[in-house]
Amino acid sequence: MIQYLDNIHHKDSKNFFLIAGPCIIEGEDMALRIAEKVISLTDKYNIPYIFKGSFKKANRSRVDSFTTIGEEKSLEILRKVGETFNIPTTTDIHENEHAALAAQYVDVLQIPAFLVRQTDLLVAAAETGKCVTLKKGQFLSPESMKFAVQKITDSNNQKVAIIERGNSFGYTDLIVDYRGIPTMRQYAPVILDVTHSLQQPNQSSGVTGGRPDLIETVAKAGIAVGADGIFIETHPTPETALSDGANMLRLDLLEDLLQKLTRIRESIL
Repeated sequence: MIQYLDNIHHKDSKNFFLIAGPCIIEGEDMALRIAEKVISLTDKYNIPYIFKGSFKKANRSRVDSFTTIGEEKSLEILRKVGETFNIPTTTDIHENEHAALAAQYVDVLQIPAFLVRQTDLLVAAAETGKCVTLKKGQFLSPESMKFAVQKITDSNNQKVAIIERGNSFGYTDLIVDYRGIPTMRQYAPVILDVTHSLQQPNQSSGVTGGRPDLIETVAKAGIAVGADGIFIETHPTPETALSDGANMLRLDLLEDLLQKLTRIRESIL
């Protein structure tokens, strides 16, 4: 997928690529600060980087959960991040009309896991001509993602990748089946969403839990089995994050992780 992004750095480094940023856009200053820090690290370790931030969260546990600071305001911030640092940006879309809207601001459109079977949404994303990432549903087999990819390519768009984010394991946990990564790589590049794979959804409080202590373990295994990219949500203070703070990586821990993952990548090439 990264070969289609003209503004991505270190494209020829042979390293894994990184999608990282806050779960949701909380404000301009924070988005720029996170992007600047991650860019300094990805430049240091020659990692192609795409900044991620949701402009709106539609899949929430409770009706009073935070959803957006404003759709257009958030998209404008994503555009500013991209233009300020000359890097590609991505955001998730939830409705058909979001595809054309978000495509005016970002380089990559992400289809959420619970919506990856929604044909009209996938076609709308593909028809923008932007790169499209497809999150594998927690309820889907790796083999079934072949058909999600085909919906994009049948819409005359070859710029597609798959994001693995774990499978439902009981009612309140997820587990990554690493056998699925080489399987799905037959269809498209595969990105391992480390932080969402460590969510613990459907908690009795109505707030999703998580296991950030396992981020390094899951990420190392993903690189070792050949994931093309890694997806990590990060925040300076996850405990104050407005969304998904329970499973995010604290920003000051990112460098140590990237250094270790780069060494693993080098050892398997």
